[in-house]
Amino acid sequence: MAQLLKVHGSQNQFFILDQTELKTKLNQEELVALTKQITDPAKGLLNGADGVLVIDHSDHDGTLGSMQVINTDGSIASMCGNGLRTVSRYLSDKYHQNSFKVETMDSDLAVHRETSLAPGVPTFSVEISPVTFNKESLPFDNLDGDTLIDREVPAFTKGLKFTAIAVPNPHLISFVSEEVMNSDALGKLGKELNQPNPYFTDGVNVSFAQILDHNQLFVRTYERGVGFTNACGTGMSATSLAFCLNHPEVSDFEETISVYNPGGMVKTRVHDDDGSYHIDLIGNATFTHKVEIPETDLHANQLQHAEITDIGEQKDYLNFVNDLKQQEA
Repeated sequence: MAQLLKVHGSQNQFFILDQTELKTKLNQEELVALTKQITDPAKGLLNGADGVLVIDHSDHDGTLGSMQVINTDGSIASMCGNGLRTVSRYLSDKYHQNSFKVETMDSDLAVHRETSLAPGVPTFSVEISPVTFNKESLPFDNLDGDTLIDREVPAFTKGLKFTAIAVPNPHLISFVSEEVMNSDALGKLGKELNQPNPYFTDGVNVSFAQILDHNQLFVRTYERGVGFTNACGTGMSATSLAFCLNHPEVSDFEETISVYNPGGMVKTRVHDDDGSYHIDLIGNATFTHKVEIPETDLHANQLQHAEITDIGEQKDYLNFVNDLKQQEA
C-alpha cells in the first residue's frame, strides 16, 4: 500500500506524496491527473485540497529531498511557503534532522524546526527566496516601468497602490482599508489577472493586506491556479517585505512580524542584506490524515479503495486559532 498525508500550513491544505517510497514513481502526466482528482472538493478525498506536494530525491549538497508543487488545476508552482513547512516536517521526521535544505524549482531553501507556536502545533521556519522586482521575473507588461513599487494602477482598482514582487512566485500586493478588504475587489482583480490579460501574461497571486498595528498585518490572497485560499505562504512573505519597504513607520526589518490570515497566523522576519532580501516564514506544519491506497490505484488515478486514518492534530491547531480569536476580542 502506498501512503499519502493530508496536511496544512495555516489551513492551506495539501496532500503529500513521497515518490521515494513507491515501487514505481508516478510520471508527470500521472501526477497531474492525480492532483486534479484528489484535490477536487466533490470527487477527491477529504473535501479536496489546494494542491499536491511531491517529494523526491535530491542530489544537491545539504538537501534531504526535493519538492514539486502541483496546483489544483494541474499547473506547477515554483514555490509554496505553507507547503514547504509541511514537507520540511515530513523530511525532518523521516531523517531525524532539524535543520537542512529542501530543493525547490528555483533554489535550495534552508529550513529548520522551531519552538511550537502552541501545544500540539509543530512549527517550522522556511527560507523564502530569491526575491526580485524586475518585470521579467514576474513577468509583467504595460505597467509603465521595469518595476512596480507602491504605485497606483488605475486599470486595476482606482485609489489603491500596488507593489509587484517575485519570491520567486509572482505576487501583486496592495495595502487596503478594512472596507476594501471586506469588499469583492480582491476576487474581481484576482480573477481578471489570472485570465488572459495584457498585464500579467502568466497570471499572478494577488494579496490585499490590512495594517493592524506595528509589525502586525492581516493578509488575504487570491492564488494563481487555485483561487481564494485560507493562506498563501509566499504571499504573506512578499507582503511582509512590501510592508517593510512601503510602511517603515509601522514595520521593522529583522524583527518578527505577525501575519494573520483566514486560516490562522504565521510569523515572518524580513532580512535586508544591503538591498538583497530574503524572508523567514514561521508557522505550523500540521498533519491531519493518513491515506493508504494501493500503488496501482495511484497510477490509475482511482481513489475508491483509499483507507483514511485521522491523525488527530487538527484539534490542537483549532485550539491555537481559537486562542488567537480570543486575544483579538
